[in-house]
Amino acid sequence: MIVLANTLGAVAMVLGSLLNLYFWVVIIAAVLTWVRPDPYNPVVHTLRLLTEPVFYRVRKWLPFTYMSGLDLSPVVVLLAIELVNRIVIASMAQYALALR
Repeated sequence: MIVLANTLGAVAMVLGSLLNLYFWVVIIAAVLTWVRPDPYNPVVHTLRLLTEPVFYRVRKWLPFTYMSGLDLSPVVVLLAIELVNRIVIASMAQYALALR
């Protein structure tokens, strides 16, 4: 049982770290849209590759997130990340502690 608890705790920690990293990627990508960076820059290109598919799906499923030239899809993505982090990841970590 302890192996399962340790595995579940490790998975929760890794997923939490990945979600935290993606949270910051979304924030950086949103801030970069304000300054109009060079689209051929490899960093900007990588950030767009990481975030644009998610933003596109949010805009498609929730069309009210893009109105009057204001794109609120990063805010929706940030809220979703925080919800998953606080509900799913926290529940996994708490369950791992209960198994010990």
